[in-house]
Amino acid sequence: MATDQALKHFAAHRTSYLEDLKKLVRIPSVSFPGFDPSKVRASGEATASLLRERGFSKVQLLEVEGAHPYVYGEILEAPGKPTLLLYAHHDVQPAGDEEAWTSPPFEPVERKGPPDDSPRLYARGAADDKAGIVVHTSAVESWRKGGGGLPLNVKIVVEGEEEVGSGHLTAFLKKNAKLLQADAIVLTDTSNFETGLPSITTALRGIVVVSVEVRALKQSVHSGMWGGPVPDPVMGLCRMLASLTNPDGSIAIPGIKEQVKPLTESERKSIAALPGDEAHFRKQVGLLPGVEMLGHGVHPWEMNWRQPSIAVNAFQASSRKDARNIICDSAWARLGVRLVPNLDPKDVQKRLVEALKKAAPWGLEVEVHADDAAGWWYTDSSHPAFQAAFRALKKGYGADPVTIGCGGSIPFVEPFARELGGVPALLIGVEDPYTNAHSENESLHLGDWEKAVKSAIHLYDEIGGALKAAAR
Repeated sequence: MATDQALKHFAAHRTSYLEDLKKLVRIPSVSFPGFDPSKVRASGEATASLLRERGFSKVQLLEVEGAHPYVYGEILEAPGKPTLLLYAHHDVQPAGDEEAWTSPPFEPVERKGPPDDSPRLYARGAADDKAGIVVHTSAVESWRKGGGGLPLNVKIVVEGEEEVGSGHLTAFLKKNAKLLQADAIVLTDTSNFETGLPSITTALRGIVVVSVEVRALKQSVHSGMWGGPVPDPVMGLCRMLASLTNPDGSIAIPGIKEQVKPLTESERKSIAALPGDEAHFRKQVGLLPGVEMLGHGVHPWEMNWRQPSIAVNAFQASSRKDARNIICDSAWARLGVRLVPNLDPKDVQKRLVEALKKAAPWGLEVEVHADDAAGWWYTDSSHPAFQAAFRALKKGYGADPVTIGCGGSIPFVEPFARELGGVPALLIGVEDPYTNAHSENESLHLGDWEKAVKSAIHLYDEIGGALKAAAR
């Protein structure tokens, strides 16, 4: 059987495919402002070279003014068969605190890791999302060289600015809509619920981000000489931030919680059936003993996937190094609200800004800057493409897959689904709860990476028939 031959090819060439990943992660393709953009371009060029090496044709860097390069390739050798669009991204997060890394962040190292001392590959981008690129290229070549040719047509686009919010993605999709047209999309940039448990993400939270600065003085002053009659802007900002939540941690901004779409009974049962309990959740996140879980009886995954939340991402007044007896002239914070169905990003942004300004005490000068706003995404998993993916994942992992939500935001998903005509979007990833994506010591579970490639090999066979049947 062709699928079996493709799987055998992958098994025989696993080491060389893993080396593909190691080559990519050695390029520090940090897309954030202030980092060397030539490294992101070098990553795009290396990705293009890999696509050519693994059999893609018409490989090219696609440019949009102001954006890091996208990479495109295609294999359209199955006339009359459906076309699958594959997505990943080649840019990465900054390394963070390099001293907190056990090994250099851009030098891939294999060593054992959680949860059970399994082999993992440690490096920035090893999982998020250069592993996604190599899942695609490995499965494609395994079919071409082992299975005698792909059972459907494939296109691939690898983004270069996902980690900074995909700000140019809508313009890119509008410009290249015809080139990217497909019958379904596989977006490989999400997580499995647990190692060894294949998962398809069907819900993502959106996000609204603002920064707020409050000011009381032209400059900082001596807290003894002036303290008492002079209002402290740091205390003022703390009061403003505290006003945004209730004592139980839920959002207190008027008019937001009332709009949230409730879960259906089947959705609630699906969440309740997931493995693990509160103790397991606490262990995964690293919650300290005695720290209270929020939600008070609501399942933690319902809170994380289908309830809005607010977080203060950064706070600055003085610093530990410069701490002294002063009243700071100003204080600044960055905060984000995670959105769920049916919250409108612009409406939430407006309500957040209004709530901050209204809560400002003592006539403090307040300046609020709205940074990002991305909408939530939700899809129905009843389409035949999802059923094909469930079958493929079970074959690849040897375990029944689950559908999950994601508490995070992936800005590219909603534009992809919208601009490409609402075709089915399958979010299938290789990260796991121990990956530490965006944090120090990011890693990829190598056993799950292998299973992800095997699942992709099965998926190309399964989804071709499913999409053809759905089109009838």
